[in-house]
Amino acid sequence: MFEGMGLQLITATHAAKKRLTEIMENAEEADGIRIGVKNGGCAGMEYTVDLTQGGEQGDDVVAFDEGKIYIDSKAILFLLGTEIDFEITKFRTGFVFNNPNQTSACGCGESVELKPAEFPVGLKDSK
Repeated sequence: MFEGMGLQLITATHAAKKRLTEIMENAEEADGIRIGVKNGGCAGMEYTVDLTQGGEQGDDVVAFDEGKIYIDSKAILFLLGTEIDFEITKFRTGFVFNNPNQTSACGCGESVELKPAEFPVGLKDSK
């Protein structure tokens, strides 16, 4: 979808790639994870992460040596430019989304408010 536009759909930190390797080593019927967003939480939206084999029709995919990350087609504009990280803290362990489209988050960090990505002038019309 965005190939050839010079946009990086998503990136992943070393820690996220390491966790993706661990997941793929233990996932018998999956070739990657699928990320997206859904309505929920006090801030309005929540990130989703699920195992998948081939994603779903219309998904974009970013392939790393460690595995594939499929992006739900309905979430592309909310996730464009996101850096995926993985952290282990005293209170939580999981993927963290450093998302330039995030405008706020709830106090517990479980839900976020997102706006669609804005394209630079002229990019929308180029092919």
